[in-house]
Amino acid sequence: MKSNKTNKQYPVAWPLALCYGLGVRLRNLCFGLGILPSETYPIAVISVGNLSAGGAGKTPLVEYLVRLLSPRYRVAVLSRGYRRKTKGYVLASASSTAREIGDEPSQIKRKYPSITVAVDGHRRRGMRRLLALPEAERPQVVVLDDAFQHRYVRPSLSILVTDSHRLFTRDRLLPVGTLREPRSGVRRADMVVVTKCDPAMKPIESRIIEDELRIDISRPRFFTSIAYRRLEGVWPEECPARELSSLGADTDVLLIAGIADPSPLIEELRRHTEQVVALTFPDHHTFHRTDIDKIRAALKKQRPETLILCTEKDAERLRTTPLFPAEWHARTYALPIEATFLFGASSRFDEFVIRHVETIEKSHILRK
Repeated sequence: MKSNKTNKQYPVAWPLALCYGLGVRLRNLCFGLGILPSETYPIAVISVGNLSAGGAGKTPLVEYLVRLLSPRYRVAVLSRGYRRKTKGYVLASASSTAREIGDEPSQIKRKYPSITVAVDGHRRRGMRRLLALPEAERPQVVVLDDAFQHRYVRPSLSILVTDSHRLFTRDRLLPVGTLREPRSGVRRADMVVVTKCDPAMKPIESRIIEDELRIDISRPRFFTSIAYRRLEGVWPEECPARELSSLGADTDVLLIAGIADPSPLIEELRRHTEQVVALTFPDHHTFHRTDIDKIRAALKKQRPETLILCTEKDAERLRTTPLFPAEWHARTYALPIEATFLFGASSRFDEFVIRHVETIEKSHILRK
């Protein structure tokens, strides 16, 4: 497994990390002592977050929870809406774009239009707005996306995710590493999910990771991998879906990837075709004219039938980019992903979450 990179080349980063760590510890202490208030709610509030900055596989787990709970409950997803162009609280609609609510909330709303999706950098205000919705629309369960450090809202269930390739135990505090808070923050988690695992991971390998993470035995631990689904047209009316297996060994692919770590995606595509050219951009990247020019230059070196592939997040941003030429629409696909549980643990995870929501629901009824 890969170890996390640290900012060793900048000596000033270490004292900054020390100061940052002291500040975070003081903040957490204030929450622990009740000096800073955490608000609780009469419904199940499930937080999905991580200790590190950057992609750790939160969104696939949020979507898994949506698929699990939405057939039984009115579900809302509340996110910060990172890199959106709007401010404050925004309740997503079917026509909301990544510019208005952020790429990941836009992706979730597009895939699961029947649920409520809202964004607000102030999660406590966002929760109040959601609970003020008309009774028929008011959520019975709220899933908080990337909210482990947003402690003004106290979740009823806190799920911490950590990337199997970048375990938090091998990381350092910002700005030396990518940790948002000390590793001891794991103690606030009710459950830990190790994400992006090799689908062929052996039980002994998972036990080695558990030993390294030093998770309290009372906290459930799960391991997930990424499953790649069929290719979906970014403009579906012009580009029908097709199976990933339809890519032949000589299919030319230009991959556009604005995500934290595109290497697993590139590796997956190269299992299907040897002709993969990857253009990588920063996570949540906004595409500008210079980026479109790079894509055009790369396509000129390829055959005319070259497919353009991107992630679901990138697709949300490309749809609202007027600079993206219409003549490329018919060959531009997004590759959806889903979290899958290893070692047959999906039923155990499902039962744990549903039992939790039922317990919160029953306790609220008894308090009435």
